[in-house]
Amino acid sequence: MDNHSEVREFLMSRRAKIAPEQVGLPAGANRRVAGLRRTEVATLAGVSVEYYAKLERGAIGGASSSVLDALARALNLDDTERTHLFDLARAADGVPLSGRPRRRATKNAVSRPSLHWVLSTITDGVAFVRDQHQDLLATNELGRAFYSPLIGDGGRTPNLARFQFLDPASRDFYPDWDLFAGMCVAIMRAEAGRDPNDKGLQNLVGELSTRSDTFRQLWGAHDVRTHGSGTKRFNHPVVGELTLAYEELIITADPGFVLMIYTAEPGSPSAERLRLLASWAAPRIEAAEPR
Repeated sequence: MDNHSEVREFLMSRRAKIAPEQVGLPAGANRRVAGLRRTEVATLAGVSVEYYAKLERGAIGGASSSVLDALARALNLDDTERTHLFDLARAADGVPLSGRPRRRATKNAVSRPSLHWVLSTITDGVAFVRDQHQDLLATNELGRAFYSPLIGDGGRTPNLARFQFLDPASRDFYPDWDLFAGMCVAIMRAEAGRDPNDKGLQNLVGELSTRSDTFRQLWGAHDVRTHGSGTKRFNHPVVGELTLAYEELIITADPGFVLMIYTAEPGSPSAERLRLLASWAAPRIEAAEPR
């Protein structure tokens, strides 16, 4: 992931999304570019055309916070996009987001007993830990049942992105498959901006770009987002359709790791189906435990 090309493509893609009338400029006739012209972005940001052209070529190193803020306003960037722009600028300067070397989490972190104790206390919702590579590292009991189409019978670490784009079962599991696909790639894009030298993420992007046309197209759109909170629909092979609210919690002890929790509205059909799923899973969990 070359920083110059990442910056160039990101700025060009954001510029192309803004219609002149959105920022109070006349649309005019015979426009040869989608969205705003470079000259218009430069004017809105209060910088020279030459300087903006330099930035859009990818030479963003050394850009001040005030310039980056002005660009974010000119391009109508949302909070996640603004953060991504600053991440790209810091990467160009050789400085990570925190201002100090980022301590990498390791897969061994999920063997920490206290993390599993936390997961086991969550009994009415799906809880799991994933890393910045979309690897599903640990789950509670209900999570193992919920993600049984993804986890399967073992093998390499389950990966949410590989399941999304390479496993046909994902289209049944995710009724809103296109929405999920866009979210997955946009989250990975944001991660790549935070740590452009992450070899594991680079390898995953390369694999998915080679094997999935949809992933490659979405990756080329340069959209970014954070997960945060919201609602998703699932179609589980055992209990059917589930509408679940989700919350993403950062695990500060392990940079790059997050705890995801899916819950159902109390008293809803989805809550009842989660209870049925837990009942279905219980005998299998007991059978798998050592005697």
